[in-house]
Amino acid sequence: MMRMQIQLTSEQHRLLKRWAARLGISMSEAVRRCVEEKLSRPEHGMGREELVRQAFLVCEKYSDPEGSSNVARNHDEHLARYYKK
Repeated sequence: MMRMQIQLTSEQHRLLKRWAARLGISMSEAVRRCVEEKLSRPEHGMGREELVRQAFLVCEKYSDPEGSSNVARNHDEHLARYYKK
């Protein structure tokens, strides 16, 4: 591991300390997890959890004013089109 020194705002420090305490981890581990989460995201900036959440939102909100639709049959195409926005 590499050792480094960082500066946080008071608010960032408070939130990080609270989060680390809630998880029962050190502040250093909390920073490593935050960095890993940010750097493991795809280029569009969303991690896996956010992608899944967005997919559920699309599925729950889609409705066709014409009535029945082909969402179930063509869900991959609908999701791909949504994420290209």
